[in-house]
Amino acid sequence: MQSPARALTSSRHGHRNLFLLVAVPASTALVLTLYNLSQLLPPDMWWRALVTTDVTDSRQLLYRYAFMPRAVVSALAGAALGLGGTIMQHVLRNPLAEPTTIGTNAGASLALAAATLYAPWLLESGREAVALAGGAVATLIVFALARGRNFSPVSIIVAGLVVSLTCGSASALLMALNREYTEELFIWQSGSLVQNGDAAIASLVPWLVLAAIASAFLLRPLRLLDLNDDGAAALGARPAMTRLAGMGVAVGISTMVVAAVGVVGFVALAAPALARSTGARTLAQRMIWTPLIGAALLWLTDRLVQILPFAMEVPAGTATVLVMAPLLLLLLPRMRSSPSVGEDTARVPAKPAGPSVIAVGAMLLIFAVIAAIGLGRGAGGWQWADTVELLALRVPRVVVALSAGVMLAVAGTLMQRMTGNPMAAPEVLGISGGASFGVLMLFLFSSGFDRAATTGAAFVGALLALLLVVLVGSRNAMSPERLLLAGVTVATMASAFAALFLASGDPRMDFLLAWLSGSTYRATSADAVTAAIAAALVLAASPLTVRWLEILPLGETSVRALGIGLGRTRAILLVLTAIPTAVATLVIGPLSFVGLMAPHLARVLGFRRAVPQLFAAAILGGLILVAADWAGRMLIFPWQVPAGLLAAFIGGPYFMLLKWKSRR
Repeated sequence: MQSPARALTSSRHGHRNLFLLVAVPASTALVLTLYNLSQLLPPDMWWRALVTTDVTDSRQLLYRYAFMPRAVVSALAGAALGLGGTIMQHVLRNPLAEPTTIGTNAGASLALAAATLYAPWLLESGREAVALAGGAVATLIVFALARGRNFSPVSIIVAGLVVSLTCGSASALLMALNREYTEELFIWQSGSLVQNGDAAIASLVPWLVLAAIASAFLLRPLRLLDLNDDGAAALGARPAMTRLAGMGVAVGISTMVVAAVGVVGFVALAAPALARSTGARTLAQRMIWTPLIGAALLWLTDRLVQILPFAMEVPAGTATVLVMAPLLLLLLPRMRSSPSVGEDTARVPAKPAGPSVIAVGAMLLIFAVIAAIGLGRGAGGWQWADTVELLALRVPRVVVALSAGVMLAVAGTLMQRMTGNPMAAPEVLGISGGASFGVLMLFLFSSGFDRAATTGAAFVGALLALLLVVLVGSRNAMSPERLLLAGVTVATMASAFAALFLASGDPRMDFLLAWLSGSTYRATSADAVTAAIAAALVLAASPLTVRWLEILPLGETSVRALGIGLGRTRAILLVLTAIPTAVATLVIGPLSFVGLMAPHLARVLGFRRAVPQLFAAAILGGLILVAADWAGRMLIFPWQVPAGLLAAFIGGPYFMLLKWKSRR
């Protein structure tokens, strides 16, 4: 047990570190702000131009209606996102929770994309109302799906991820089909702090004040959520209502930020993590320090963006990731581990599913593979393939899709059982993001590229991402919380670079967009053989870890009591997860949804034990991706839609339907 003197010393160090984490970026941002301001106006005019602006002086107009509002909005948005992220992570008891988790940002983005393409008259009075409506509808869907399970953290997380992936894939699908009209949306979805007046300040200040007051009133009930629901109820709390109220505050303030400045990602995730890693142990401390950290870092980021020597301004959301992510990776090893989220045991079939269900699933998968290879549309309409040349084109694509779906589903099952976190998925590990980053670097430093170079760059990027995640998580027996946060950080950095590249207008953007969306366009026979061998090896090796997979979800105490070495076990499972993820990313591109949702679908069908869940998830993953690849080829023939987009777009609503049916 820690002595009082040592605890006091640790507390003082924690407060000092927190103060430095706020003071250093804030003071740097202030210096940069004053420097930029001195280039615009002489110091003796600052106050006068702010109070009585001379409308005939363009410099004063720029200072009053663009420069100062932007500086204030950057701090307000950072504070709001920090507070919202803190409440959301505490309510959901998950360090990966943020506005994206519950679909708010994805719903707002989809609404804006749809309005831009099909109802531009809705944007005449501004895009705030459209973004608010989209974010609110997406969040309401999440709450409706989670209501039957008493708004449990896991049910909210799973429902939110499904809604986010579905809305995100729909938005990306709209952009892919109408790219010439949506380039501006790439910038907006990456966040933009550019201001033209005080409208954003006027909308953010009241909401931030109300959120702060509501958070103060909710402090005691929210603290009781540290207990389980039964313990909190015994002390007079109403966990479901407290959770709903907390989520309402977090969603409200996050939605207003999206409406005001677009999607500024990562702040709501990183600021609470930075606060915890530097000494904010209690909820009250995090509620105070996290908004300050978010405000200081976003303010500094915005200042840095404006002095970078680029031809175009880097979106604020992208720059935020590039500034915050390295800092978070640096501080993650100091973070104390917290208990895993645990599994959601409510509303699953009382009787476990038997081998007959797996047999039926396998037959459906075989039928889907045969149909995907043989049935298709051509110049003469629907027909079965009757030429060797046509089969030679289709077979590699189908085999690659099937193998990638199997590998990602198995990898997702391993990760979720290893970490006890329902948000764990292969893409969260950062391997897919690392591969994407490698390809982006190849595009950046090479005028020409071929398949061998792209594959090599993706492999090197995936390997470096894995090494970085392992290095960060090496302390404390590969803590799942550190592994997941490190993986999310790496993946988010890769996404930020991708968004920056996509917004640049590079002529190679079409190829990159298709690859990032998960496409089998360029699948070859070599890819098919490699993917099939890797999938077979993963399926053969995974059952050997069954004892670990059954025991790890019970928690670290139970695992250690049974004599299992946590660090070695997690390292082996991490490698077994990383290899199929890297292979799948190399042959088809970075995919979402399959590795995340296939294990959940298997559990919904009644597969609770490790080995049955592994094989059921593998069948479901293969079935989803084969069907998505076939539909992508046939839907708008002769054009094609990437399989990854359709997998999320079609699979998301189906999973929501299953959640809705099992909510009571």
